[in-house]
This record gives sequence, C-alpha cells and structure tokens, in this order.
Amino acid sequence: MDRQDQFSAEEVKYLKLLSKRFPTIQTVSSEIINLRAILDLPKGTEHFMSDLHGEHEAFLHILNNCSGVIREKVDIVFGNSVFDDERASLATLIYYPEEKLEKIKEEVPNLHQWYRVTLHRLIEVCRWVSSKYTRSKVRKALPSDFAYIIDELLHTNYDARNKEQYYNKIIDTIVDIDRADAFIIALATLIKRLAVDHLHVVGDIFDRGPRADVIMDLLEQHHSVDIQWGNHDILWMGAAAGSEACIANVLNNSLKYANLDMIESGYGISLRPLVTFAQETYQGDCSCFTPKVSSQQKYNSNDIVLDSKLHKAIVVIQFKLEGQIIRRNPEYRMEDRLLLDKINYEAKTVRIGGVDYPIRDWDFPTIDPKDPYALTEREREVMDQLKSSFLHSEKLQRHVRFLYSAGALYKCYNSNLLYHGCIPMEEDGSFTKMEIGGQVVSGRGLMDQAEKMARNAFFSRFESPEKLKGQDFMWYMWCGPNSPLFGKDRMTTFERYLVEDKASWEEHKNPYYKYTVHGDACRRILEEFGLNPEVSHIVNGHVPVKTKDGENPVKADGKLIVIDGGFCRAYQKTTGIAGYTLIYNSYGKRLISHGPFTSVQQAIEDNQDILSTSKIFEVLDRRCTVEYTDTGADIKEQIESLKKLLDAYRTGIIKEAEH
Repeated sequence: MDRQDQFSAEEVKYLKLLSKRFPTIQTVSSEIINLRAILDLPKGTEHFMSDLHGEHEAFLHILNNCSGVIREKVDIVFGNSVFDDERASLATLIYYPEEKLEKIKEEVPNLHQWYRVTLHRLIEVCRWVSSKYTRSKVRKALPSDFAYIIDELLHTNYDARNKEQYYNKIIDTIVDIDRADAFIIALATLIKRLAVDHLHVVGDIFDRGPRADVIMDLLEQHHSVDIQWGNHDILWMGAAAGSEACIANVLNNSLKYANLDMIESGYGISLRPLVTFAQETYQGDCSCFTPKVSSQQKYNSNDIVLDSKLHKAIVVIQFKLEGQIIRRNPEYRMEDRLLLDKINYEAKTVRIGGVDYPIRDWDFPTIDPKDPYALTEREREVMDQLKSSFLHSEKLQRHVRFLYSAGALYKCYNSNLLYHGCIPMEEDGSFTKMEIGGQVVSGRGLMDQAEKMARNAFFSRFESPEKLKGQDFMWYMWCGPNSPLFGKDRMTTFERYLVEDKASWEEHKNPYYKYTVHGDACRRILEEFGLNPEVSHIVNGHVPVKTKDGENPVKADGKLIVIDGGFCRAYQKTTGIAGYTLIYNSYGKRLISHGPFTSVQQAIEDNQDILSTSKIFEVLDRRCTVEYTDTGADIKEQIESLKKLLDAYRTGIIKEAEH
C-alpha cells in the first residue's frame, strides 16, 4: 500500500492545518505527553443551581461560598491548627474580600501582623484548591496584576530552608509597599474561581425576586457557565425579541410582585406611557390587581393604588394579545383560554368550561364585547412605546444575547441531562407528539425544534414570518399545554384574578411528573438523549420540592435530582428551606439544602454563613479523572489526531518545519 493511501485527502488537508500549530515531531510529541497527563488529573468540581428568581444576594453568597466548598477547603487546611471563629472569618474574607477588609481595619490593632498571617493562610488555601489542575490552567486563571508573584508562591517549596526566606520576603514586601489589600482580593478571587470548575444554572433566573439583572451581570463575568432556559427566562427572551404578549406578561409579573426597580432602574425601561394610560382609563376599584408587597419592600398606600391601576391595565392588554396569538395559531389548541368573549356583562359572569362563574371585576372600559381581543388606539400606542423600550434597552439586549450564547433548552454534560421543566408526555407515558414549525416532533426532537423556534424569534430578519412565528412560540413555551418549560395543561391567570371560586384555578401537571418518580421513565428519557441510563442522571428544576412535607428531591432510584428547593423567598413557606444546590466533584455527587439567607451585611459583620446541610447520594467506586469526562473525550480525539500527524511526519506525507 502506498504510504499516501493510509490517509484520505480530507485527513491530509486537516493534518496540514494541524501542522501549522505543531510544526515538528518534538512539538507533537510534547503535546501528546501533556494531554495524556491531563487525563489522569481529578475532574473539576461542577456546581448546579436552579430557580434563582432574582434573589441576587442569596445567589451571590452561594456563588461566593460555592455551596460550602470554600469553607470545607478552609477546614481541611486549617481544621487542626486554627480556631473555628478564625476559620469562619477567613472564609468570609474569601467570599467578600473588599467589604471584609474594611471591617477588619476597624477591629484589628496590629494590621501588619494580620496581613502577614492572612496572606500565608490564603496562599495555603489557594495551593490546595489549585492542586488538581495543571500549572498551565492555573496560570491562565491568575489575575494579571499578580500573576508572576502568585505563581511563585504557589509553586515554591517553602519548607525547604533555602526557599523559606525568599517566600517570607515576598509576603513582607507586599505588605510594606501597601499592596496587601489588592493581593488579598486577587487571591480570594482566584480561590473562588479554582474551587468550582464549571457552573450550571438550570433555569429561571428572572421574576419574583428583586434584581435578576444583577444575577445576569455576575453570570456574564463567570469563567465557565451554561444555562438551561426556564419558563421565566424564555418570557424575558421573548420580550427582548419583541413579542408583545411576552412584554405584557413580563410587566404583569413585575407589577404583581411590586418589582419595578429592575424594569426601570436595572433595564432603563420607561413605564410612563403605561402610567399615564392607566391613570386616565381606570378610575374605579382595581383591588383585584393589588400587588403582592413583601415586608422588606417600602410601599405606601398611594403607591399600591397606582400600581394596582397599572397592573389592571397591562393584564387587560395581555389577555387581548394572548387571544390574538391563540387565534392565529390554531395548532396550539388553546381555545379554552379565549375568555374575554365569554364575559356576560349584564349577569356579571364568565363562562369557563361550560360553567358560569361570578366575576369579581367587570369594569373593563377598553374591551369591546363585539371585538374583545382588539387593542384600542391608546392601548396600541402604549404597546408600541413599551416594545420600543424593550428593543432599545442595551443592557437587556446584552443579557438576552448572553442567554442565547451560554444557554439552551437542555444540555448533556458529563453523563448528566440538564433541563428546567419537563419532557412532555401523554397519559400512557409516551412522549407527546406536537407540530412545531411545520414538523411533528416528540422527545428530544420536540426540544430541538422548540429551541430552533426560540432562536428564530431573536435572530431572524426583522418582521420575517420566521421571526413572528418564533415570537408567538416563545409565548407558547411560557404557558402552552405541551410546553417543555411550563409543564401544565393551562395557566389560569384570568381565573386567579377575576374568579372567586378556586375550583376554576386548577392546573393539571403534565404526566411527566407522575411517571418520572419511577426509574423506567427516566431511563427512557436518558436513552432518548443518547445517554447511558445505568450511569447517567437527570438534573431538573421548575417544581419546588416540599421538603417540609417530607418530599425527597432525589427520585426514580436516584436517576432524577430536582434542585428547585425554594431559592425564591415567595416559595420558602412551601418548601421549608431556601434552595438546593448540587455539587459533583471527583468523589461523587452531593445535594446541599440551604437555610434562608439574611443579608450580605450580616455575613460580613458576624461571619454568618448560610446554614447548609450536605447529603451525599452517590459515591464513585474510584476517583473520577478527566479521562472519563466530556473534556476527556475531546482530549482523546486530540491525541488521536496528533498521533496521525506524528505518523504523517515520520512517513514523510507531511514535512516538518525547518528549525
């Protein structure tokens, strides 16, 4: 066989491109040795969070303490040599270095000595968390201002007599030239970055809590993150894409929870057109639309009256816009949600499912009974102005672009399947078939096609049929009966506002939630997504786990892990805790339940951490190395390509570069 025949033409073309990066046998051999060594390192720690719902302070704290990983490392390094209160203070310094330093300066009499001791301790913690990475990877993570110094300190054997003085002199010089604060901040940042290799956010960053925009700012800065879109995220994405129904729902949710600061201050979206319209139009009683104000919010009675008018105005507009979507998309099969034309204004009732219910509010001056889903001229003006504000909010558009670039409806990562809501199922347990974008799909195909529609909504040409169809489908994913993000047969928003009888409020969960308490259904789902059901798991959010009632977040013989434990304050009475997070490191998986977070100020002043309880539910037979991860699979492919390049050099198919 001719030596040229051992490689196809395409392979030779690829290998020639690869040779530009590795031009000699020596460079190829060195890279193969380096990559093979990386395969034997422990896998990096993965951190899973879900259903953040705008709770930015709690999110920041758990991001900073890495669900207890930081304190755990501090205790491992100093558990036998440093008092507990000092370890707690050191951990808080790592979480909030700038704020804690200000507090320390007020309290510590001998600041020079404190700096020396603290810098030594931080370097020891940093040395520990960096030990499972290559020196090259650690160097890439080093803050540029102190990269050389930190690299020296981390890799100096200071137990040796000839290095001890050198090591101490570096520390003394940092303190003497008044760079200790900056160096502590740099070390704390590096420790947090190395403690967690990758962050997964399994949906619902937005709504309910005060500042989802702050969470998005933090996620944009994170070194390695992926996001699985939740139903609340898709609503904001739809609004940023220009869907008027999504915009109305976003404002409805914000007004419902009296959470306008993020809309106006965070994203710079003016509500003046809506305020003017609501004050002019709704003079009567709007008590059905009174916002839910928490004890932490400062609201007076006048604010509540005004917000109730705004709330009613946008809800009526929302019902009209949703009716228009349902009418132009009969394949959604949501005719039961067309209720404005079912109102009997004389009898003051509404017909729902063949039953006439008394209605709590019938003062709707903008609804024409002959054409109830048409916007009035003034409502049209309000929506045009609001839509323009959403489309021209630079910060919102940036955040949503980040959601598209870092996110998806689902992700397969290191043998785990991550998604927020559900894989829609029928009553018999089969995957629901649905027409999306002209294709009948189910299971993984449904998720893929739904994601395609979501991307069309944002990225397709302005006012193109693909964009408009995608925008409608974004709203469907928020509340449609077969939506993989909603997971119920209907969203009874109308009934909850306007009908007293709670029997009309009922929403039925998709059969997915019935079947996935058993292992068989979860195994079928994992196989549908190409994963081995014997070793893989589903990580799910969306439905809060009622821990206080004894519900277990680990279901289906360990195949399904639900990590929505009530991060949002509004859910904590239901769940009994303040959220779950999941840690997956080289030893196995740990589910961590968190107590309520008080405040950043209290954490800094009293070294008060979130009370967290760790539950180890899977211990690996042997420590997992990079070789058995997705990164390992990529490295093995690189090694095979490099081996082919090595053969090509040795057989003369490709010539080495001249030295």
